[in-house]
Amino acid sequence: MSIALDTRPSVRSGARAAQEAARKAPALLGKVLSAVLVLIAAASVTFFAQLLIPGDRATTILNLQTGRSQKWSAAELAPVNEKFGFDHPVLVQWLHYVGGLFQGDLGTSFTQYRPVTQVIGDQLLPSLVLTLSALVVAWLLALTITLLTVKRGRFVSGLGSSWEAVTASLPPYWVGVVLLVLFAVKWPIFPVIGGTDLWGTVLPVLTLAIPLAGFLGQVTRDEFEKVLDQPFVTTARTRGMSDTGVRLRHALRHSVLPAITLSGWALGALISGAVIAENIYGRPGIGQVLVTAVNTRDVPTVSGIVLVVAAVYVVANLLVDLAFRLVDPRLAVSKGGQR
Repeated sequence: MSIALDTRPSVRSGARAAQEAARKAPALLGKVLSAVLVLIAAASVTFFAQLLIPGDRATTILNLQTGRSQKWSAAELAPVNEKFGFDHPVLVQWLHYVGGLFQGDLGTSFTQYRPVTQVIGDQLLPSLVLTLSALVVAWLLALTITLLTVKRGRFVSGLGSSWEAVTASLPPYWVGVVLLVLFAVKWPIFPVIGGTDLWGTVLPVLTLAIPLAGFLGQVTRDEFEKVLDQPFVTTARTRGMSDTGVRLRHALRHSVLPAITLSGWALGALISGAVIAENIYGRPGIGQVLVTAVNTRDVPTVSGIVLVVAAVYVVANLLVDLAFRLVDPRLAVSKGGQR
């Protein structure tokens, strides 16, 4: 006796999955192409910015190499122009520079005579650890203050909103100096010179996280208050759900979307802010590399760091879009049409 299995449901499910993937493919491809174009535009701006800097690039390199400033003859400049490709037309140099990006080539450092990818790569990990840690801590601070103070009475709610307004207005360098003086000099709890270990990372992370937490908290608080006044929240309370459950299961999910958008900008801004924190605490990272490169007019290294920051912005925007869809799947439906 043979048993016939109905495979039509699985076939239909597979067909729907294929249709869904085909529908999303153009949007995904468009985002990737947009990201590539943004990086090419950033690379072009940094390339032509090099040409606008006063002085001959070959002369600058020789002056850095010899440690003195003087005029060099054409014969002395020729090997440098040939080595770095300065003797080619500007359009050829631009095409070579942009083409090198797709091969992971950001040029050669004027001062270290090493590929810029190596110069930056040696110090990139500490900066990324600092940036991501600051973003996580900022979110934790913002959500904690929001959950504990929103609609908890006029006094408590006022304390929360005041804390957010004050911290959002604080410059990171001021926060860093105050934390350094208080918790490393007056009360020697943390080291003055921050290392890459956990204890030495606390103050640099707080330097970047506290101002950002104020911004995230302000945006989240406004949405949180609106959500708590919605009818579905009232319905959840009448069904016996506790206030904590309502806040965590319903209100929080709907109120974090604007802050997620802000996080896309914040991730790139934190990379830039890492320059401040790393110099205040003497912490290794691309901040130290950038300051040294600016002081020595190492243009390829400066341009490489600019491109790294631009790449972080691009990746952050892609991650923000993904986070939107994970937090609220209805957004994927509204953007893509009917399922």
